[in-house]
Amino acid sequence: MPDSKMTATTHGVGVFLELRMRLQSGLLIIGKDVAQSPADVVVTGEDSSLHIQTPRGELSLKLPAGVTFQQGSCIPTPAGESCGEELHFRLRISVGGSRDEDVSDSVIETLRAKETYCFYCQSCMTRLLEDRVFKRVLPLPNGNWNAIVDDWCCHPDPFANKKLLPRAEDCLLGDTFLLLARDGSCEQTLTEEVSPVGSENSQDPKKPCRRLALISCKSCSSVLGEAVAPEALRLYVTQVVVEPAVGDREPEASLNRSLFLERTVAARLFGLSKSMSTFHFSVQTPDGKPFLLLWLLNGDSITASVPGRCVGGEDSISSPTLHSPSPRAARALKLLYTACSDTGPEQRDIVTSWEVNAIGHSVVLPLSVCEELLQVIDDSNSTLPASMRCMRSYKVAYLRL
Repeated sequence: MPDSKMTATTHGVGVFLELRMRLQSGLLIIGKDVAQSPADVVVTGEDSSLHIQTPRGELSLKLPAGVTFQQGSCIPTPAGESCGEELHFRLRISVGGSRDEDVSDSVIETLRAKETYCFYCQSCMTRLLEDRVFKRVLPLPNGNWNAIVDDWCCHPDPFANKKLLPRAEDCLLGDTFLLLARDGSCEQTLTEEVSPVGSENSQDPKKPCRRLALISCKSCSSVLGEAVAPEALRLYVTQVVVEPAVGDREPEASLNRSLFLERTVAARLFGLSKSMSTFHFSVQTPDGKPFLLLWLLNGDSITASVPGRCVGGEDSISSPTLHSPSPRAARALKLLYTACSDTGPEQRDIVTSWEVNAIGHSVVLPLSVCEELLQVIDDSNSTLPASMRCMRSYKVAYLRL
């Protein structure tokens, strides 16, 4: 159970729903301020929707296409009846169609050679790079590729101390960034500022203070990436919007920043877990310092969370926003997480264990983006029922796809 400090910063959940598509089952949690006993709750459904009748009124949740509630399958669980201020129910669903069809693709997975693209700043939607055509779109090797070259080569490492840089018409794909060649047009839309990375007062002479050439949007000063060489740029997928250049088509208005970040990171974690069969991720800053540890539990969840004050009220049919009352259940990743800055003894043990045993695939993001991501995840945690906010020494969160 969460401690008093965590409880003080969270708000009550009236209805929480998590469906698992692979298991074709689900968990429904209803707060005691919405219904006092299981007899007060009636759950019915129709095509792609779920109806929850309580003394407060009826709440209708729209489900993804192909997901249907099995009538009469919702039953209270013994644990739910004894769970303080919550009622727990189990239910069954039917799932038709492709399970991954509505998972949003990230830029990394959609860029193609010989297509024309425009790059925009996600914060202000200023056009940064215009009509870029790539002859080659190539994935970069795994982040620790250089460390294992000696195990595969019978001669000295030919790549020692060399960077993999793009040619003039290349786009190289990292896990969270794009490497592009720099041209004259960049000077009109981008600014560069050298910033120290690491501690200038470090006691370890082997770890001198490094410097990064940060690349920012000239219009809004949002950090977009780094200049890894005079002729090459690294742009993070959380900072830019990439769209095909089609005639005079204008880009869509910028998404809510937190929502864009949430979906972009979720899509990358989902893609990496499938392609690399890994479920542990260490979110790091460009200097290699771990910031956040993520453990992906599953990627087939469908979730919805509605505060008690909105159940049966007019607010329950308002437009969906980030982690706010919404009648729509959404695809999401379920995560366990801990911040590396957490000073709790159990959390420090987790961080030490991950570092010593080299657990977690590195996911590099700018420091400001790491801080934004932690806030998004903490906000998600605060919307969960009290019984679901923690698992062992980790916190629990969902990132929508």
